[in-house]
Amino acid sequence: MSKLKLIMKWLLALFIFLAGVMHFANTAFYLSIMPPYIPWHLAMVYISGFFEIVLGLMLIVPKFERLAAWGIIALLIAVFPANIHMALHPELYPYISPMALWLRLPMQGVFVAWAYWFTSEPDAERRIEINA
Repeated sequence: MSKLKLIMKWLLALFIFLAGVMHFANTAFYLSIMPPYIPWHLAMVYISGFFEIVLGLMLIVPKFERLAAWGIIALLIAVFPANIHMALHPELYPYISPMALWLRLPMQGVFVAWAYWFTSEPDAERRIEINA
């Protein structure tokens, strides 16, 4: 694994891990962004926070890197409705710029692509590096 890719993996792991911690440290915020049609708001906040913490830690363990990356992608897709809800209802979040709420939507795709970078087989990546 290149030095850049290793640094990016650690940055993603840290970001996901800290986002998970924030679900417990600032639960009220995460409850406020839950779309009304999602059931069990508090449980969902805690469950998503738990999985963010676990997946962030798993990403730094080579044996679990691919599984964690796919899990992060699934989690990002699962929480996307909350980002859409925020963008469509900026009046509920007067402390966040409406532009920032809309920018979060394509940023979610950036994070999915970032996680996808770590889904390839390590052997396949080595073959590419050797042949290059």
